[in-house]
Amino acid sequence: MGVILGIESTAHTFSFGGVYTNGKTIPSSSALFRPEQGGIHPREAADHHSLLSGNLFKEFISKNHIPVNQIDAIAFSQGPGLGPCLRVGASVARSLSDKMGKPLVGVNHCVAHIEIGRLQTGCQDPVLLYVSGGNTQVIARNGSRYRVIGETLDIGIGNMLDKFARTQGIPFPGGPKIEKLANEWEKSNPSASLDEIILPYGIQGMDLSFSGILTAAVQKVSDGHSLQEVCWSLQEHSFSACIEVAERALAHTGKSELLLGGGVACNERIRDMAKLMCEDRGATAFWPEKQYCVDNGTMIAELGRKMLKHNIYTKLEDSAIDPSMRTDHAEVVWD
Repeated sequence: MGVILGIESTAHTFSFGGVYTNGKTIPSSSALFRPEQGGIHPREAADHHSLLSGNLFKEFISKNHIPVNQIDAIAFSQGPGLGPCLRVGASVARSLSDKMGKPLVGVNHCVAHIEIGRLQTGCQDPVLLYVSGGNTQVIARNGSRYRVIGETLDIGIGNMLDKFARTQGIPFPGGPKIEKLANEWEKSNPSASLDEIILPYGIQGMDLSFSGILTAAVQKVSDGHSLQEVCWSLQEHSFSACIEVAERALAHTGKSELLLGGGVACNERIRDMAKLMCEDRGATAFWPEKQYCVDNGTMIAELGRKMLKHNIYTKLEDSAIDPSMRTDHAEVVWD
């Protein structure tokens, strides 16, 4: 049975993953770039990816006992993402494609989050709440495109959480530590009310914004509120805004499935909110395993597999990266 190899390199993660041609997933081998201080510098992240790519590929092949001659195609993230990081993944994909004589498939990173979620959970036609470091979007399929119904007007929710974490001396990635501190506050203050620590609620129509809540949260800590309390309020306000827009999208489209995707979808609180909202309106909430919420090569392989089934591949001259690629740029011809 053949394997589709997937290469993910849009930002901090470089990853090889795979999917068998029958749709069975193969766990990814991934390396996460962790800056010593500050945020992600694209060139430093790209250097990290380039240095580790060879050994990471060998690890993936060895760990999953995949003969190289069993690889049928090479899929890679063509966009969106950080240009220097995308270029490393594309270069590795081109090299492997040329060496093995196998087709090259450039895929849309955002659409890949949808397709791995559908494969993992079995949902059919969901509204996707895509909550990641680099982006936040509410997406639904309409005809041959995944349409963006609402999105962030400034920074992604994951970026916002990481930026807040850095101001408090919490290293990257900051989201898991913020979740831990928020849980500690909630356990010790079960009757806590948002009225006690109000933050901006960043909804503008069907769109979202997170820069205001970031500034306000930093100020709350400076004003003397405990870090635990601010983390709790930050999650409650920002996640509620995302879930509200997702509920509006369900109502607007008439769909009955909500799929969470992106790294922030690993957070148990946003999962709980999604589940409660869906139960209230007779819908169902889904999310893939955490290893497939974060950026990973397996999701790239899955979208590549679906594209190849419809004879969609990428010629070498068309394999340039597109850092500004939009979710609705991809034509969706598969079910």
